[in-house]
Amino acid sequence: MVFRFRLLLATFPSRVLANYLPVLLFLVTGIVIGVVALAAGRVLSPRNPYPAKLSAYECGFEAFEDARMKFDIRYYLVAILFIIFDLEIAFLFPWAIVLDEIGVFGFWAMMIFLAILVVGFIYEWMKGALEWE
Repeated sequence: MVFRFRLLLATFPSRVLANYLPVLLFLVTGIVIGVVALAAGRVLSPRNPYPAKLSAYECGFEAFEDARMKFDIRYYLVAILFIIFDLEIAFLFPWAIVLDEIGVFGFWAMMIFLAILVVGFIYEWMKGALEWE
């Protein structure tokens, strides 16, 4: 009995480490790929900085002016509309995967969802929300 307990204690660390070996390999591989990609970009990329390239571009206006200056709200409106109509793709992929299981009801539910989105898209198009002067 004592021999069995000592054998169990002797093999315990190696068994635990063997369970975490795939996780360790995954982490090491990810770090190596990341470092190699960054190093390759640093070595292979052309270096020709100029003032326009080095300037910060944020929110459609110059970042180094007064913080209380007026700016065009249409930038944010277009961004929000893009996010709204881009997120429908997040609903289409799972729906397409389980379409066999949800049947005709699921199909028509998604068609109603898409019809509502199309009506909203046409409404914002007619209102001119997508126009940028």
